[in-house]
Amino acid sequence: MAAAAAAAGPVLWRRLLGLLPGRPGLAALLGRLSDRLGRNRDRRRRRSPWLLLAPLLSPAVPQVTSPPCCLCPEGVHRFQWIRNLVPEFGVSSSHVRVLSSPAEFFELMKGQINVAKRRVVMASLYLGTGPLEQELVDCLESTLEKSLQAKFPSDLKVSILLDFTRGSRGRKNSRTMLLPLLQRFPEQVRVSLFHTPNLRGLLRLLIPERFNETIGLQHMKVYLFDNNVILSGANLSDSYFTNRQDRYVFLQDCAEIADFFTELVDAVGDVSLQLQGDDTVRAVEGMVHPYKGDRAAYCRAANKRVMDVINSARARQQVLHAQTFHGDSLLTQEDAAAAGDRRPAPDTWIYPLIQMKPFEIQIDEIVTETLLTEAERGAKVYLTTGYFNLTQAYMDLVLGTRAEYQILLASPEVNGFFGAKGVAGAIPAAYVHIERQFYRAVCSLGQQERVRLQEYWRRGWTFHAKGLWLYLAGSSLPCLTLIGSPNFGYRSVHRDLEAQIAIVTESRALQQQLHQEQERLYLRSGAVSSATFEQPSRQVKLWVKLVTPLIKNFF
Repeated sequence: MAAAAAAAGPVLWRRLLGLLPGRPGLAALLGRLSDRLGRNRDRRRRRSPWLLLAPLLSPAVPQVTSPPCCLCPEGVHRFQWIRNLVPEFGVSSSHVRVLSSPAEFFELMKGQINVAKRRVVMASLYLGTGPLEQELVDCLESTLEKSLQAKFPSDLKVSILLDFTRGSRGRKNSRTMLLPLLQRFPEQVRVSLFHTPNLRGLLRLLIPERFNETIGLQHMKVYLFDNNVILSGANLSDSYFTNRQDRYVFLQDCAEIADFFTELVDAVGDVSLQLQGDDTVRAVEGMVHPYKGDRAAYCRAANKRVMDVINSARARQQVLHAQTFHGDSLLTQEDAAAAGDRRPAPDTWIYPLIQMKPFEIQIDEIVTETLLTEAERGAKVYLTTGYFNLTQAYMDLVLGTRAEYQILLASPEVNGFFGAKGVAGAIPAAYVHIERQFYRAVCSLGQQERVRLQEYWRRGWTFHAKGLWLYLAGSSLPCLTLIGSPNFGYRSVHRDLEAQIAIVTESRALQQQLHQEQERLYLRSGAVSSATFEQPSRQVKLWVKLVTPLIKNFF
């Protein structure tokens, strides 16, 4: 009963929000109180930061009990504890390519769609409505048409996962862009629209378009073509194809990874609303409705559906590992090549990190906090985000651990909200205020030499890159990177559905690629100092300073 009452507290506050049209300040305050109640419950349950050093203790994750051996990559790198949480995919670094520009990302996607034979899977926040986005849709249509006209018709399937609120914004939107494909290829095309279970009742009725997106979103960015996968933070919109800087990694001929992300997108698709040919939506038969049904039942079902994918893939990879390195008859690489398996031995390991706090899935949060906690003296962490709004836990770790940090963030002029109309136009100023508060905390602790801030600036561009690169003590090249959709902020941890991958590599060539990627981004930045905040463009209005603490968890 006590637990139920505690859980009901934030729900009551959220219902009160719906009774306050025209009172955004008071509504924001109630929302802030609701979040604080939720955070207090989380804090009471939170493990000691030192326990993050031992993620194997997590009761939800079975421990690996197979003994180490000299024939497998056991102990090859210090991050293999991650495979106790998620599947581990060993690949050759020759199958991993780091992309550098929006144009390269766009052209690669079009080329991959054109040659796809079996599957195209795309998960994004939204699909834009301009000519470049139409060009992408036309590529899909052409490939689907070819699959029907071929001498031996293929079973090509196209699955697209977007966010319901963002994808439904405006009269011309992501849904209307995709309707022709659904109508023409109903047996081959699936469009799923994720609707957060936290937007329901009066709150859903009274919060207008755009503002309803602050409650929670489908934020994963996965683009998959047969056995090739692009992981990125970029959406399917014209600026992300032209002048909005992001990060992108292309995994070629990685069937197991492609299978995993196909299953993950299918799982989220199954708990999402399905777009119909007449522009209506409906839930999958037998699935709890995300905002009309019981919230707890929906979240339990979603948790099970997603965790089944993660745990099944993890079990498969463990079996594959055992067969490869612990079987009765071990093949040498020459024997494997003679048998037709010409894949090079793995020197790189991929770990998918999923964060879906509405479903009580917190894998990315656990791994990120552990990496920041374990970074030793002399290590360097390059961390970047287009929206600098770190959670308190991440902030405490950056300020309280021993590694050196260089944090790259967007200058106000390259923030995606710069120049926006209405309240959204003040968001860059709110980020400046958050940045200044963090910089003051760094200075008050005397950490200016260890924790440095840099601002990205490029004329005519905006900045959306996120992730980190980890350089171990004494190394001039990174051995690990995180790349995907999370921004390290409250939304990424608590509100949205996120996915990224940890790439751990021993390959000097791939380490060079990652290092060059980091350098390209940081070379377009300037160091932040106390003088930065004296510039006229960095003066923040009093009302923005007052409102920012109330609304910072919504953007």
